[in-house]
Amino acid sequence: MEHFRASMLELIVETSTNLPADVRAAIARVSRSEPEGTRSAQALEVIAQNIDQACEVQGAICQDTGMPTFDIQCPVGVDQIRMEADIHAALAEATRLGKLRPNSVDPLSGKNVGNVGPGMPILHFRQWEDPRIRVRLILKGGGCENKNIQYALPAEMERLGRADRDLEGVRKCILHAVWQAQGQGCSAGFIGVAIGGDRTSGYACAKEQLFRPVEDVNPVPELARLEAEIMAEANRLEIGTMGFGGGVTLLGCKIGAINRLPASFFVSVAYDCWAFRRLTVWIDPATGKILEWELRAVRPARMARQEGFPISGREIRLRPPLAEADARKLRVGDVVLISGPLVTGRDELHHYLMTHEPPVDLAGAILYHCGPVMLRDEAGGWAVKAAGPTTSMREEPYEADLLRRHKIRAVMGKGGMGARTSAALKEVGAVYLNAIGGAAQFYARRLPKVRGVHLLEELGAPEAMWELEAEDFPAIVTMDSHGGSLHAEVEAASGQALGQLREPASVG
Repeated sequence: MEHFRASMLELIVETSTNLPADVRAAIARVSRSEPEGTRSAQALEVIAQNIDQACEVQGAICQDTGMPTFDIQCPVGVDQIRMEADIHAALAEATRLGKLRPNSVDPLSGKNVGNVGPGMPILHFRQWEDPRIRVRLILKGGGCENKNIQYALPAEMERLGRADRDLEGVRKCILHAVWQAQGQGCSAGFIGVAIGGDRTSGYACAKEQLFRPVEDVNPVPELARLEAEIMAEANRLEIGTMGFGGGVTLLGCKIGAINRLPASFFVSVAYDCWAFRRLTVWIDPATGKILEWELRAVRPARMARQEGFPISGREIRLRPPLAEADARKLRVGDVVLISGPLVTGRDELHHYLMTHEPPVDLAGAILYHCGPVMLRDEAGGWAVKAAGPTTSMREEPYEADLLRRHKIRAVMGKGGMGARTSAALKEVGAVYLNAIGGAAQFYARRLPKVRGVHLLEELGAPEAMWELEAEDFPAIVTMDSHGGSLHAEVEAASGQALGQLREPASVG
């Protein structure tokens, strides 16, 4: 098994940087389905470009490279202790190379220790009779992981009524799961569902479903029918790409069933984003070399139709620092191109700023909710390797206070924010800008210069405040200083559509 470590490094890098063939095909099928010039069409084009760029430079598709989860089946007699050590070493090397973002955080100290630590990575070893080793890897980011949800039936479902302990109740749970994710999980997405089990085994089975090829058909006829029904109905919600509205909300639904206790009926849903990163390799147990790949895109065709952001000529150019008047001129739906300084700040920085002064003057600033992948260059400076937005709703407890205190004029992330932030935007004269989730390579190319970094030692690279220079960085105004919110509009409209699905299509 002398080559096993190198094989695992290749699997990790390929999974992080090259979207699987079946996911590419699913995105290609819908890439031209939205009307040209719409927000969803623009988002799909950015996604396509990002997929191409990540593959070209072997860079992380999304800056959140997720929780590495390995499912390993091997014949009797294979040294699993050695395999685990090799996987840890391969993860450390991939992190050093910038193919993975440091993502392993001690929950007590808050220290980020890379991608290895207690409970990380997740390793599932099983023995089987096949003489080969099969290793499956999924990299599932925190944004979509946070939209996982579990239901205990019977239950009263918002807008859908009572969900009973039957497949109709399961249908309601799955539709509600898609609706509650909105754009925060980087739709259009994929879901794995488990019916039954306990709270732990249900989630494990749901994630297991995500390894199935997008185009396969469930061997259980009842579940095959339910998968098809969910695909049709979920896309009638018109949540759309990034939650911008539109007909592309769900790209795949896979459902499994495992036995349960008489007292429990759980429905567990594992949500994954469009940056759906999972691959499988078959390994020679004698040498550790890769014998075969599954789902790998080999010499993939180009996804994008053009270079750069789809320009309409109506874009508004912004150059920070912004005056209050600049922000108040902007309205929901405006597309902006940012050139000039940006500062990043996400969970730990928001918490820090509640009790400390900021390292830089934030008056007029654009605060970017982003935890980038950063590497030192040969001159000792820093380079941005991946820099898409993170889910902004996590900062809802802090953002209104920071807007009022520091006169920030724009907050940028993905998925929108809530009522407290909306009120503060209106009060101080500021806007929320939505960048395209997962488009880490696309945005890294629009951040050509690192001006400085603060709190690196204290918070770690993803959570530090990075001062970056933007160049024609595109985003969409989805919350303005006049109380407008595209997110609230889409949630309300999709909620009405969800209510219309209260009864199955065969009824009435």
